[in-house]
Amino acid sequence: MALASGGGRTIENLFGLMANKELDAQFTRVIVSQSNCGAADRCQRLGIPVSSVDRDDFSDTESRDQATLDLILQEDPDWVLLAGWLRLLPIPQLLEGKVLNIHPALLPGFGGKGAYGDHVHRAVVAGSRPLSGCTVHFASAEYDRGPILLQEAVLLQPNMNADQVAKLVFLAEKRAFPTSLKALISGQVRWEKGRVVWG
Repeated sequence: MALASGGGRTIENLFGLMANKELDAQFTRVIVSQSNCGAADRCQRLGIPVSSVDRDDFSDTESRDQATLDLILQEDPDWVLLAGWLRLLPIPQLLEGKVLNIHPALLPGFGGKGAYGDHVHRAVVAGSRPLSGCTVHFASAEYDRGPILLQEAVLLQPNMNADQVAKLVFLAEKRAFPTSLKALISGQVRWEKGRVVWG
């Protein structure tokens, strides 16, 4: 299953690979942070069951987080994919080593609270970095601090703007996330006592 807050492009990319039998997995459900976000529309169009945890439906953050966890645990998923999820997900022991996030930069650089989407790409451009890329990592109790599973770097040309960087990085994300999932499903990589172990 997956959690999303944005447009849902990552979900659509993975769904296409699943439909073409290039990825041996399926979405049992997608949870969105707002019922009117683009990811919800994509899921409905693709026939993926979708549930929302809209902020206005809850009296506080704790109850909203608990509702999110309840929906996840009802599905008993093998993996939970944070595909543009913009909230810190509390991870109970039952889900340790099962929650994967993809971040649009090469962690540990350009990570942490508030570091998402165009905010990251603008910061990369402002820092005149020669490289950017994406990072797939296990989620933890802190933003973007969990053990790294895989990274893909992209070379940036001089004078690229944030939109150009975003397009380049998303192409890397479209490769890195499914590659990571295939490795996990096949047992090529695993979570072991808070570490990523290959082989």
